[in-house]
Amino acid sequence: MTAEELAKYNGKDGQPAYVAVNNVLYDVSASAMWLNGNHLDQHQAGQDLTEELKSAPHVRKVIERFPTVGRLEEKPEPAAGSTTKPILIFIGLLVLGLIGWLTLR
Repeated sequence: MTAEELAKYNGKDGQPAYVAVNNVLYDVSASAMWLNGNHLDQHQAGQDLTEELKSAPHVRKVIERFPTVGRLEEKPEPAAGSTTKPILIFIGLLVLGLIGWLTLR
């Protein structure tokens, strides 16, 4: 499931409440602590909570009690042959050349 698809499972309007932690999707719908997809006004279902929950010591023990419903697709890394970097270098050199030309005029 993609992050965009996960966002639909926010526990609102009759939708199930799913959260992702370490790319694993958990169904927290049955928990009274996740009413309407909201956990104590701190976390919202339909999101990847991995970073938010890193500092919570009991996360693994608690979250693993919930049923799993799939995996969150990892964000693809930029391609090794990406053309973005060479273009930025070219633009940077062009700007430097223009500044040098204007200075020497």
